[in-house]
Amino acid sequence: MSRTSSAQTRKRSSRVKLGGSVLALALLENGRQVRARMSQLSANGGLLSLEHPLDEAIKVTVVFHIGSTSIRARAQMLFPMWATKGCLQPFRFLELPEETRGSLAKELEELVHAGAQEEDE
Repeated sequence: MSRTSSAQTRKRSSRVKLGGSVLALALLENGRQVRARMSQLSANGGLLSLEHPLDEAIKVTVVFHIGSTSIRARAQMLFPMWATKGCLQPFRFLELPEETRGSLAKELEELVHAGAQEEDE
């Protein structure tokens, strides 16, 4: 029997498809600001729609507003995927206080209950 890591055994948080309805800003360490649209979001990270991809593994500050919650959190960009217009680039939160994570999870659950499409595993 193989061992599983704690990351694999932990329950995955709800991923909600937003379809670009949430605007986001990625603040780079060099001071540059990149505008994006949030395509998907969970309490662990999300998927940004960008005109041009950011370098994989760079650290940014992601800023966005969803429902009554404003988020400003450190994140790491993951490998981008080209799309019809621009690219889709996933990110994972690095520093998201537990209180903020709870507020975000609550907002996402409210979106699901309101009819937003939830991403299946």
